Amino acid sequence: MTFKEAIRRLKKTHLRQGFGGRADRLTLVGLLLVIGLAVLVALVLPKFVYRSFVQKDGAQDTAMVALYRHPLTGMSLYEPLQELPQVFAVMVDNHEEAWPPSGIDQAFLVIEAPVEAAIPRLLAFFDSKQVVEEIGPVRSARPYFLDWANELDALYAHVGGSNAALDAIASGGTFDFNQYWWGEYFWRAGNRYAPHNVFTSTALMNEFVALRTDAGVAPERLYDVWLFKDPEPSQKESSVHVDFDGTIYTADWEYDVERGVYLRFQSDAPHLTSTGVQITADNVAVVVTDIEVLDNVGRRSVRTTGEGEAVVYQDGTMIEATWEKPSASERLKFYKRDSGEEILMNAGVTWIEVVDEFTQE
Repeated sequence: MTFKEAIRRLKKTHLRQGFGGRADRLTLVGLLLVIGLAVLVALVLPKFVYRSFVQKDGAQDTAMVALYRHPLTGMSLYEPLQELPQVFAVMVDNHEEAWPPSGIDQAFLVIEAPVEAAIPRLLAFFDSKQVVEEIGPVRSARPYFLDWANELDALYAHVGGSNAALDAIASGGTFDFNQYWWGEYFWRAGNRYAPHNVFTSTALMNEFVALRTDAGVAPERLYDVWLFKDPEPSQKESSVHVDFDGTIYTADWEYDVERGVYLRFQSDAPHLTSTGVQITADNVAVVVTDIEVLDNVGRRSVRTTGEGEAVVYQDGTMIEATWEKPSASERLKFYKRDSGEEILMNAGVTWIEVVDEFTQE
């Protein structure tokens, strides 16, 4: 029954029975408030409430557990957030001369895709409420990374960019944070060589967002969210091999059955950050799409929209999947290839590897 239908039914009931006085009117008002609250709950809570299934004596009992989830990480919350968090998307260098990186072990999402010479570049996503003192090295923009940043209405941090990327930014739609124009919110490290020496932090990005909000030019946040579940650690050994054209940048993920997470290796060694922390993920997704070399410099075109084949790894298990992103501003999502159901991502950290071909091992 819809809200309007409920009101009409209540009116008809009271017209037939008559209003006995003030008590009846208060009863009607109370019923309307209850129905309105029920409609509000039905519309708002589904994104944050999930159903848990508990096995008891061989029988399956179903219980609704009122748990709120963070819209970006899926982690459980005691109270719902009042608004969607501001997201920071930072273009992070992954050239061997830029190793080790800073801060990406604290990103809730990282998308890795090739640029020139098949060298992958990382788009690292952070919640503005996080405190990350050093993120980088920050590098230049490429057009396909804009589509992934824009689907989360993110502040996109970069140092210049290709002509195609800068033209796309100039045409609107991207919450731009270019070091060329806003150098006071970045710094260059003295122990690194250019162009692998530019860094920023969540504190500086928050200052910039406040500045642009006061100026009335910060975009409204309307992004979609994934469906999440709690990790289900297993004893299954699992690995993911992502071959970036046979270069030293080839990435490997190994499932650690003791910790219940995937450990990242690069160039046959643990992929460590500047603080010596090995990068881990709760989900590793591989997106297979069309990638084309555009010129003799090696710039690439990467198809970000539409759909294609994918593989999602979680809990030591491989899930054959498809990916879908209807438009540049809509969220990239993953679906089971056999049933078409949206895949529930493990709460925590997700890495997405973007390649033109992939062999499942």
